[in-house]
Amino acid sequence: MQYWTSGTYNNQTFSIASELSSDQSEHFEYISNTTVNYSTYFQKDDEIVRIIMDRHGQLQKLVWHANSTYWTPLWSVPENQCDVYAVCGPFGYCMETDSSLCNCPHGFIALSSWDWFLGDYSSGCIRNEQQHCSTSDEFFKMPGMSAHEYPHSVLADSAKDCELACLNNCSCTAYSYGNSCSAWFTDFLTLQFSYGYNGDILALRVGATARMLKESNRVHIRVYLDVLGGILGFISCLAVIFLIIRRCIRRDKMLKMNLVEGNLIPFRYSDLRQITKNFSERLGGGSFGSVYKGMLPNSTVVAVKKLESILQGDKQFRSEVSTIGVIQHVNLVRLHGFCSEGNKRLLVYEYMPNASLDCHLFQNSSIVLDWKMRLQIALGTARGLAYLHEGCRDCIIHCDIKPENILLDASFVPKVADFGLAKNVDRNFKRVLTTMRGTVGYLAPEWIFGGSITAKADVYSYGMMLLEIISGRRNSDGLDEGHYFPLWAANKVVEGDILSLLDPRLDGNANLEELGRACKVACWCIQDNELWRLSMGQVVQILEGIVEVNMPPIPKMLQTFADNIKSNCSSDDKAAHK
Repeated sequence: MQYWTSGTYNNQTFSIASELSSDQSEHFEYISNTTVNYSTYFQKDDEIVRIIMDRHGQLQKLVWHANSTYWTPLWSVPENQCDVYAVCGPFGYCMETDSSLCNCPHGFIALSSWDWFLGDYSSGCIRNEQQHCSTSDEFFKMPGMSAHEYPHSVLADSAKDCELACLNNCSCTAYSYGNSCSAWFTDFLTLQFSYGYNGDILALRVGATARMLKESNRVHIRVYLDVLGGILGFISCLAVIFLIIRRCIRRDKMLKMNLVEGNLIPFRYSDLRQITKNFSERLGGGSFGSVYKGMLPNSTVVAVKKLESILQGDKQFRSEVSTIGVIQHVNLVRLHGFCSEGNKRLLVYEYMPNASLDCHLFQNSSIVLDWKMRLQIALGTARGLAYLHEGCRDCIIHCDIKPENILLDASFVPKVADFGLAKNVDRNFKRVLTTMRGTVGYLAPEWIFGGSITAKADVYSYGMMLLEIISGRRNSDGLDEGHYFPLWAANKVVEGDILSLLDPRLDGNANLEELGRACKVACWCIQDNELWRLSMGQVVQILEGIVEVNMPPIPKMLQTFADNIKSNCSSDDKAAHK
């Protein structure tokens, strides 16, 4: 059984390929205190088994079947993500059933609120006040909380004596008292909340300011209740008038919304439900949810994406807001705003009346894209990707370029969309190891075999899509007959028979010079070696006719894939005749 291993350790990338006997294939060792990211692949028959350890230290086993379009999870170690060592950082506590995996206790705040928003909790929590050692400090009692840190035994005859013993020691961070007194003298890294936990109640030390603030809040609440009781009758009389005025103010505010470049609007869920007429007009959907048409009160038509998968949808939501939400380009779909209420995640985009590119290439569309329009779509998409790769502060890898993710506006200007899988890469590192899924047929070889990817993974996907734009055929066409369209197309380019690649619906009406450049660009983009592939900036220059391009070689991996298809088809034929 063949396997591949790749990953990072102390910022060093490694890759191993070897043979593994069948009796060894299920033997793995998990070390909880080790922060090593790696990915191991085992290929057996028609499936690939993948073993990964993510940045939080959780080991997972996934499988990719021959006919599948995504990795299917089989098991994870530890099974509960809260059991991963230090997953919430110092003083953060883990709660598996909560909408947010990690939280800070009373008297503490997140050290980096931005990292926590992006789902990285490793920085943990800090106290609201730095000076916390005082005889007036309070202990915040946390029922249901457990910790794996080893406590010290303290001599005390009662819970009060136990508290005083901890209070008089500045190094003491928490105590608990059951049959005996236990105290902790270290930062917690493994706090975990569990419903039904019957252990001793953990009392965490917080500053005196937190205690006084709590007492002050209680006084204020009593005052507010007294005042509220005195004016309740008056509020009841004005309730109807207040609601009418509030509704008018909200409507006026939405009417005056100025969709300025770079400004994201936080929408209410009720507002989006109203502008989409209770999500009645569905435009399409995918694995993360559905897209609905809506209209703002100022007559701006929008597309509202409703993310329905709680786990994956939240990841996509964070990814899209943190990438497309902060950049603008004429060939990138524009994000107007978002909604995040409870477990509801919605994104509001500009509306694309001509839908996605695949509708015009592969479906019975009433509009046949002529060659000039196809070239402009290919060029505009290349410009958008060049901006992501080379024009932003960090290189942004889209990770899922395909016709379904290229939207067309009223003038058929292409817009790159769906940034749910996008990855930001610091230009000092240039590579990223991703376990996220893409789309079969557009995945670069280095991604399939577990290597860390660069922007050249998008270039490979673009090359496959460019062949589809030219031909009007899916890159998977002919697989049932034992043929592989990209290999056939590469051979035709080398032979100089480029007109045979052109979509038959165009009746040969194309500029041969432009067609030849586009065919060569597509073949250079799908080379096995990522170093041989063009950059998206070079693609733009060649398609514009500024730079000449040489004849590309035929990618060897396409030939290998085609041979495997023929071999499988021959085996099936023999089996059918028996």
